[in-house]
Amino acid sequence: MSRLTIFAKGNLDVRDTLHSQRLGNQLAWNGINEILKARSPACRARVQHETWTRSDALLAANGTIPEELLARNLPLGSHSLASQFGTDLFKADPDVFILSIQPDVSFALLRHRRDGYLFEPDGWSAWEANDQAWLRESFVGDGFLGHAESMATLTAIIARLRENSTAPILIYNMSSFVPGEQTHDHSGLDDLLSTRILRFNLALIELSQQTGISIIDVDRVLARAGVERMKYDATHLTAEGCAIVAKEVVRVLDDLGCLPQDENAG
Repeated sequence: MSRLTIFAKGNLDVRDTLHSQRLGNQLAWNGINEILKARSPACRARVQHETWTRSDALLAANGTIPEELLARNLPLGSHSLASQFGTDLFKADPDVFILSIQPDVSFALLRHRRDGYLFEPDGWSAWEANDQAWLRESFVGDGFLGHAESMATLTAIIARLRENSTAPILIYNMSSFVPGEQTHDHSGLDDLLSTRILRFNLALIELSQQTGISIIDVDRVLARAGVERMKYDATHLTAEGCAIVAKEVVRVLDDLGCLPQDENAG
């Protein structure tokens, strides 16, 4: 049995499709190995997953968690201090790196007023009142990244990965279908979420042209399969949607020569 090691840095889009998806206490989708069982029976993937707040925060991380954050012991849900300030991605030696543009599209982070670091206060509304007051006093909103800034930081991340590894780098784009959006006249409007996603998806194509990374075209494969039944909302996929995306990841890995050739594979 051969083992394919995947380092997946992203949020629910990569975790649910590659590792597993749970809805309540029920296992809805059991990850990429469900696809590999059919394609390469002698190969299994080991998925190491870390959450990700945004590419600029990841690039700025040096492995040191600010003492002020450590001292408060904040309940941060899925975005732990270790995942926000750690550098495990750049130390890893997997067979494949898998990233996503979803954090850059979706997250507006906070910036520390004095020290300048970026921070995602996941679950802050449930914090103690004194912690919420400290948050408001210590941080200011940093807004959203533009697509050009995102691609610049992703380019730097790719270059940093390439310093120590030649492993393929795959990046998920996003499905631009947003349930409920029906706008036909965009005059006077800021970008809708669907428009923002489309801008990032197009920019990711240019990034692939410049750097040679591979795109997992979530937008295309979900649209082809019937996107309305593949998504619960703008960002969360159904179990069927997870399976469709995982199948596309396996197809790309096969094209890149990452999977063993098995004449008996289905």
